[in-house]
Amino acid sequence: MTRPIYAIPDIHGQDAMLDHALALIKADGGAKARVVFLGDLVDRGPDSRGVIERLLNGLEQGRDWIVLKGNHDDYVSRFLDHGDAYGSKGHPDLPWFAERLGGGATLASYGVETKGRDLADILKDARAAIPQAHRDFLARRPLYHQDNALLFVHAGIRPGVPLADQTAQDMMWIREPFLSHPNPHPWLVVHGHTALDAPRHYGNRVNLDGGAGWGRPLRPAVFEGQDCWLLTETGRVALGPHSPTGTV
Repeated sequence: MTRPIYAIPDIHGQDAMLDHALALIKADGGAKARVVFLGDLVDRGPDSRGVIERLLNGLEQGRDWIVLKGNHDDYVSRFLDHGDAYGSKGHPDLPWFAERLGGGATLASYGVETKGRDLADILKDARAAIPQAHRDFLARRPLYHQDNALLFVHAGIRPGVPLADQTAQDMMWIREPFLSHPNPHPWLVVHGHTALDAPRHYGNRVNLDGGAGWGRPLRPAVFEGQDCWLLTETGRVALGPHSPTGTV
């Protein structure tokens, strides 16, 4: 029998939603369930600090968790380590702590104010406020996790490129040509990054990012082989590529 593996998409600082998602996983698979977190742990939501604390504590307690790095997690390291506030590929004119990118909410969860302040002052306070353990945690996250015929990654992969040759930028940032690629990959790719109204199965990939960063539900999923279900309060709901919309 194939051991189930669970996945939680982009959390974006939504610690209360994360608590609910973990409760659904525990109800389905028990406290020892293997869980992959697809990155973008921080930004936009109200409690990025709480999310990092929860994940750090879980790993220290020996939970079978794999926590991947997303582009928003990388923003934190770039800013704190190098003072680089303009790391967005989609919005290079905006600092990470701009409202659209959501870093201001992350810094606020550590007690750092950003509005109307110089970048140098924000950086100084952020370096003082964010624990080194949190910085190390975000910096050391892996970019992907392969589990038999499944590949978990934050944004996706460049089609046709061997896994060993995929770049960090692609795995944290890619949209095209990944999203429109119609053919099978060597694995079913499970990802987030591109927010939808609800998770969707495309046949060769599953996008689980239902938009928790924008206040929509954080929906965990479970995989047995390449079969996928979303977890709800009433149990599993199949998520496959053959329904009219690909969603539930």
